[in-house]
Amino acid sequence: MTLSELRFIVAVARERNFRRAAEKSFVSQPALSLAVKKLEDELGVMLFERSRSDVSMTPVGERIVEQAIRTLEEAGRIKELAKQGNNQLIGTFKLGVIYSVGPYLLPEIIPPLRKSAPDMPLEVEENLTANLETQLRNGNIDAAIIALPFDIPGIKLQLLYEEEFVVVVPADHAWAGRKSINPDDLAEEKVLLLNTGHCFSNQVLLACPDLSRKGEMLQGNSLETIRNMVASNLGITVLPASAAVERYQNPLIKVVPFEAPVPKRQIALAWRKSYGREKAVDEIAHAIRGIQSECIQVNKPH
Repeated sequence: MTLSELRFIVAVARERNFRRAAEKSFVSQPALSLAVKKLEDELGVMLFERSRSDVSMTPVGERIVEQAIRTLEEAGRIKELAKQGNNQLIGTFKLGVIYSVGPYLLPEIIPPLRKSAPDMPLEVEENLTANLETQLRNGNIDAAIIALPFDIPGIKLQLLYEEEFVVVVPADHAWAGRKSINPDDLAEEKVLLLNTGHCFSNQVLLACPDLSRKGEMLQGNSLETIRNMVASNLGITVLPASAAVERYQNPLIKVVPFEAPVPKRQIALAWRKSYGREKAVDEIAHAIRGIQSECIQVNKPH
């Protein structure tokens, strides 16, 4: 069993295709297939079920691939340690971020990180929570900023902050002059939400249950697209408070708070328990907790 063979089975698991896995591994397909078969013979188990259209992991193959990822990560730490010396803040940090957080959080944390960790550039992956979970478990990213709940075996969590939801309406809407809005009232309006699969939409629907039962909903690909559709008078929406601060204001829309108790969400940092750059993770968390904004309630570590 070699590290190369472990890399090959991880590539096949990720690509679900031997040809693409070979291309990603910079080897020929016959060489990769032979190496995978050799490892299966050595272990005495079948790792993958092959068909003409798909490759899927067997139950034991899934467990072995997970262990292979951890093994490769630990082996990779040897090079990292040599490169970093005693400094874990050297080298690219691969950070996953959900779509409803990335555009509003990254501009706040990158400037302080450039000062505190100038040799740790961020490679950012914006994606859905489910996809970030897979990438985190597979080692494609080092950590992810997600919304709770996020209960995944082998993953550590650090609560970062809470933020409230707000209602956004056209400036000439009947609600524009209100001091606050009851969540149940949203069912009376045409509400624009992110497409299915976004955790923020699910949280809005949980906060406004009547909306999913009897409301009229339209979907958009991003919060910025939705904000512009509201400005065009297509309907109203709900945004996280960080997406409704002054820098994102538009004279064609009006932000109105919810009545108490105000719907809110918790944002956390997630990383693998086996990940070796804890100081880098802490530096990301420290930068986020250093944000000076009234729209989020930072969770100070004990």
